[in-house]
Amino acid sequence: MTTGSVSMRAALAPVSALLIGVGLLYLGFGLQSTLVPLRADVEGFNRLSIGLLGSTYYAGFVAGCLFAPFVILRAGHIRAFAAMVSLVSAAALAFPLIIGEIEWIIFRFAIGFCISGILVIVESWLNEKATNVTRGVVMSTYVIITYVTITIGQLIITTMPVTNFALFSFCSIMLSLAAVPVALTRASQPVAIPVVRFRPHLLFSVAPAAFAGTFTSGVMTGSLFSLGAIYAVDVGFTKNEAAIFVSAAMVGGALGQYPFGRVSDFVDRRIVILVAVVATAAASFLLTFSDFMPAPLILVLGLVVGFTMLPIYSLAAAHAFDWTEPDNMVETSSALILLYGIGSTVGPLLSAFAMDIFGPGGLFLVMAIAAIGLAVFIMVRVLTRERPDEEMRSDFDIFSTAPVGGALTPEPIPEDDPLLETPFFAPNPGETLPDEEASAETGDGDQTLEDAISEGDRRTHPLQKADADADSAENAKG
Repeated sequence: MTTGSVSMRAALAPVSALLIGVGLLYLGFGLQSTLVPLRADVEGFNRLSIGLLGSTYYAGFVAGCLFAPFVILRAGHIRAFAAMVSLVSAAALAFPLIIGEIEWIIFRFAIGFCISGILVIVESWLNEKATNVTRGVVMSTYVIITYVTITIGQLIITTMPVTNFALFSFCSIMLSLAAVPVALTRASQPVAIPVVRFRPHLLFSVAPAAFAGTFTSGVMTGSLFSLGAIYAVDVGFTKNEAAIFVSAAMVGGALGQYPFGRVSDFVDRRIVILVAVVATAAASFLLTFSDFMPAPLILVLGLVVGFTMLPIYSLAAAHAFDWTEPDNMVETSSALILLYGIGSTVGPLLSAFAMDIFGPGGLFLVMAIAAIGLAVFIMVRVLTRERPDEEMRSDFDIFSTAPVGGALTPEPIPEDDPLLETPFFAPNPGETLPDEEASAETGDGDQTLEDAISEGDRRTHPLQKADADADSAENAKG
């Protein structure tokens, strides 16, 4: 198979070690994400405590959006990746060793923080190694690996009882192995990630529908994957069947990405979001009456909810990018990730309260209300604002709406700060810089990619600043 003039093998070769690491990471993470709430149920945690476990994971994720990139700036991609994977692996073994609500909340927060940092590392690395020709196949492969391995990880729970220590051990092994291909790769790591300001009010002023869609998507998705397995157990499923229920929602989400995204290329994306949230509200409302449904129908409805709900984030991101200037893409993407994380922190808490009051159907009651609220907001926006002009719109690609991280900061970073200086972006391999830019750097128009990266590294890393200053002084004398 070829992509443009490049084969798929050639496109994936530069990032093969990273993709293998991602697969192992999400295999362990998928297992852990469903195993922890099911084991908490066995240990007698109440529904509010289990919901809090989900919320604290996403709270850690939000904290990671704000602070983990600065760890990467200081330690570098490879060392930061290895450190964060090691912490997640250690936490996986700590769960069965220390049974307690407070301890598990701490573990979940740490996992969320590290997973957020890992996502920034992986996605910034993939984007830098991909060219304009290969970026589609690279990022699409990454998204497919994510869905497939998380689903497989969830289904591993069906192989043995959730009280078995071996499940946590397997999870830790997969997470630990994820660091091996990345640590041993011979590929050069990317230069420092960009530093951007977190200004959600700008996103709301530019694309309110994207702002609301991202936040509400987080509320619904965080609720489902934090408490979906508990809902299934409460309505009479076994632990194994509960894992299958959550996996069905994940499979539905994978299947729904392309058709919803493709349709949004031809009609107003807000209309597509409206259809998706109305369908999500309908399926969620039906699941609130699960006492009157056979198990196979509940599984089918779980798949339908995943099919209609999970693409909402991608559609909202695509709508935001339609209105975003190229120079602000990273800031917009980072704001979307953070809004999604905040919504995912709120959702499990609301759903846990609802489950305490209304029973297991309270989970999907919250999701239905959230979807209806978003549908009303989107409808108002469609009636009051035209869709963007065709020249502003780009074709939907799931890879282009995947999170692409940057370091977030509430205040602008001083340009003379040597540690947080944004990296120098060079053209694709084989290309040369424009004459005027090349002249400013080297005095001629023949600077290559390797020269540009070398020069960019000297400007980015403070430990080499002295060497750069000395070179500049010597050039001035010459």
